[in-house]
Amino acid sequence: MSSTSKGIAHVIAVSTVAVLTLGITACTAVAAEELSSSSGPAVALGADPSQDAVELYTDRDTAVAAAVEALPDFIEKALEQTGVPGAAVAVVSNGEVVFEEGYGVRDVTTGEPVDAGTVFQIASLSKPLSSSVVAKAITEDADLSWEDPVIEYLPDFALNDPYVTEHAKISDFFSHRTGIPTGGGDELEDIGFDADYIMAHMDQIPLASFRDTYQYSNFGLTVGAEAVAASRGQTWPETAQELLFEPLGMTSTTTLHDEYLAADDRAAMHAKTGEGVYEQLFDRDADAEAPAGGVASTAGDIAKWMNMVLANGEVDGAEFIDPLVLAKTYSAHSITGGDATNLMSHTSHYGFGTNVGATVTGRVNINHSGAFGWGAATNATMIPSLNLGIVVLTNGAPSGVPEAIVAQFIDVVQFGEATRPWLDLFPVLFAHYSEPAGDLVGEEPPADAAGAGAAADYVGTYTSPYFGSFVVTAQNGILAGALGPDGGYTFGLNPWDGDTMSFVPTGENALPGSLSSAVFVREGDQITGVTLTYFNKFPAEGQEPNGLGVFTRAG
Repeated sequence: MSSTSKGIAHVIAVSTVAVLTLGITACTAVAAEELSSSSGPAVALGADPSQDAVELYTDRDTAVAAAVEALPDFIEKALEQTGVPGAAVAVVSNGEVVFEEGYGVRDVTTGEPVDAGTVFQIASLSKPLSSSVVAKAITEDADLSWEDPVIEYLPDFALNDPYVTEHAKISDFFSHRTGIPTGGGDELEDIGFDADYIMAHMDQIPLASFRDTYQYSNFGLTVGAEAVAASRGQTWPETAQELLFEPLGMTSTTTLHDEYLAADDRAAMHAKTGEGVYEQLFDRDADAEAPAGGVASTAGDIAKWMNMVLANGEVDGAEFIDPLVLAKTYSAHSITGGDATNLMSHTSHYGFGTNVGATVTGRVNINHSGAFGWGAATNATMIPSLNLGIVVLTNGAPSGVPEAIVAQFIDVVQFGEATRPWLDLFPVLFAHYSEPAGDLVGEEPPADAAGAGAAADYVGTYTSPYFGSFVVTAQNGILAGALGPDGGYTFGLNPWDGDTMSFVPTGENALPGSLSSAVFVREGDQITGVTLTYFNKFPAEGQEPNGLGVFTRAG
């Protein structure tokens, strides 16, 4: 997923390996004792104190049935209130799919309805699926481990720090603790580079502190997954298909964008262009970051995966993934949030490719959202102690609809009613995901702007160790720039103020309305370089100009 989908809707509190190793459904398998008093709620006792939770408002099966019954009306309300075109939702309970339905339309231009078989791009919901692929690979190969350094399998790969390059493990990349900054590599994908180019240039990205900072990184996780595929002598699509999709019968799931496009029953992406207005404008090819955000699937296929996880890695009663490997996957490895100044604030955590926390009743909650600003939003959430999971796939830009549906459902299961107006809260929290990007958004050229130089002053080739070549051309005095493979990412360069031009960046992270500056450097009568501000990420302090978006004139 792109940087528009940075681990949204993180859950709260800690889960432990013991929850899974003692039996992922222990609280439902063990006869739950109740401690009750007139002064407080009943407590459902688990196999040990770490599994205790506040009792449901009624028995488990009745609570789930009531929540499922209430789902259709709430889903329809969510789509109507927000304008999101379509959704597919599935619920698994005690190993069975108890709800699987489609709502709305898969493409506003055709009006074709979403059904249970509609294929959606699931964005960062790809990450927990990929962690299961790796867990299965480790189960099959006794010589493979989460703790293997990636350079054992990708010997030519390097990061900006030789120590991190040598010591970073598969587990570090899947828990976002390598120090690769959030969004690192995403801009290369936006301008059309493939995974090979991006991974070969990640050594240019300055790193945050190793293993003591959480930096959500699509291409970091992708590196970890590619290392596992390389250990098997396969591509990542081959590994995912062989180890997870095919064995679980996920026949509509793929990591290849062309296969998604070939599906007859697929949901198109819809960008948010106004309040409650969604339009089909873009196609998002996420093959470069397939393990992190490139999966396309159906609600029913995700349900099959959730049932495997909730069965502690078993399929049809037989071990599919080693439960100890699975337990490590869903344990807390990185701290992702919390207010250090407020002792009342819950802390949130990340496992390997997934959020791990707890509901307000103390039940372990495993979840992940996915989002593409160009038009996809998803969430899957599992409550292992209840042997319960729900997945929501939508074909509209991030709006909080999947998270609101999930939160409402989990609330109704636990309390018989919602604790908050989720459908009012989440869209507000997600509004910024549809905002344009760039330092000139909302600005006008200065009234006293200096004139630009002659077009010929700027024409030429500029180079960056990270982005490669930036070629500026002129036609009839009008400047244009080209980046990316074969110069395929193009934009106009328009006068703004002297040697500063404006340009419109495009891509997953630069939505309609984006505007940024191209600041050319003039030394005497010569233009010697340019900084593309939108692309100038991670500059060092005390140096100007600097950063990945600084280009030096080569000719």
